[in-house]
Formats: sequence, structure tokens, C-alpha cells
Amino acid sequence: MTRLAQMLMSALTVGAVFGAATSLVNGISHSYADLESRAYTTSGWSIAEIVSVLLDSGWAWAGLAVAVGWLITRAGESHPTALAQGAAAGALALLAATTAYSVVDTIRTAEHFSWYGAEPLVWWITSVIFGAPLGAVGACAKRPGTIGLLARLTVPVGATVQMIVLPPGRNEVVETIGKTIVWTVAAASIGFIVVRFLAERELVRRRR
Repeated sequence: MTRLAQMLMSALTVGAVFGAATSLVNGISHSYADLESRAYTTSGWSIAEIVSVLLDSGWAWAGLAVAVGWLITRAGESHPTALAQGAAAGALALLAATTAYSVVDTIRTAEHFSWYGAEPLVWWITSVIFGAPLGAVGACAKRPGTIGLLARLTVPVGATVQMIVLPPGRNEVVETIGKTIVWTVAAASIGFIVVRFLAERELVRRRR
């Protein structure tokens, strides 16, 4: 199998698994929800619901495209080639994720799904529009210097901003738990990325 074929298969597989898993977790979360109970509606939560909220957030789907772009890029590859491969992989991953999500949702709910309707077309176009640049960002994550640093910070910073602008959850308890988890992981990730970047720069400076 050629390098290009492996790249395409990896992007499609990772995206499909992510989309299917998100749909399944959403289904499990709904099965635990007792929305007829006022107490559960206003303050109830479950682990499945928290996982569902995290997986079904915009930052997580954006992180999928970035991660796939990083995954398929080889260190030392020419910059234009890496960007093109990362962009293609990011778009394919989100296309596969949205398709797998729709398929599993249709099977799980036994509802009819129109593949030629407006809604899936909108999601597929959105996957390409956002997946390509996000995949390119992932490809840049292996680069040294400031560009690589900014690329690696994209997902944790984006997740932090989303928790401020559009926090997850249907009630205050779910929202608080979701924000706490995301902010904690994001802060740890940002700290690790910055410290590693500074350490690498110091090592290069000493070698010189």
C-alpha cells in the first residue's frame, strides 16, 4: 500500500471510529436521562452524559482534524507537502466522522435518514471547510519554532475559549463538570507544551 493510500485510510478510519463512538455515547447518555424528573432535569447528571458532552463539543471535533493532520505527517517532510497531506487528512476525517455519526444514529434510532437532504450536505461541506485548515494546523504541529508552538496550542486554547463562549450541558451541574474537566486538561496541556518548547529552545541555544 502506498504512503498516500495509508494516509487516506488512517484518516477515514480514525474519523469513522470517532463519529460512531460519539453517536453511541450519546445514545447511552439518553438512556440514563430521566427528563420527566424535575430534579434530574435541573441538577441530575451521569458519567455517560459528561462523556457525551465532551465528545460532542466543537473543540473535540476540531481536535480530531488537528490530531489526524499531525498523525499522518512525517517529520522532515517538505512544508507544502505536509500542509497538503494534513489538509486532506483533516477534511477526510471529519467527513468520515459526520457520515459514521449519521449512520450509527440512524441504526440506533431506527429512523429514516435522507442522504440527499440538506442537513447531511451542510455537514459534509462544513467538514471540508473546517477540516482542511485544521488538518493543516495539525501538520504544522511537528514544525519547530513559533509556528509549531502555535499549532500545538490550537486545540487546548480553542477548548478553553469554547467553555467561556459556549459552555456545554443542559443544566448548571453538567456545565460545571464539563468546564472543570476541559479547563483542567487544557491548562495542563498548555503548560506541558510551553515548558517543552522552552526546554527545546534552551537545548538548541546551548548546543550553539
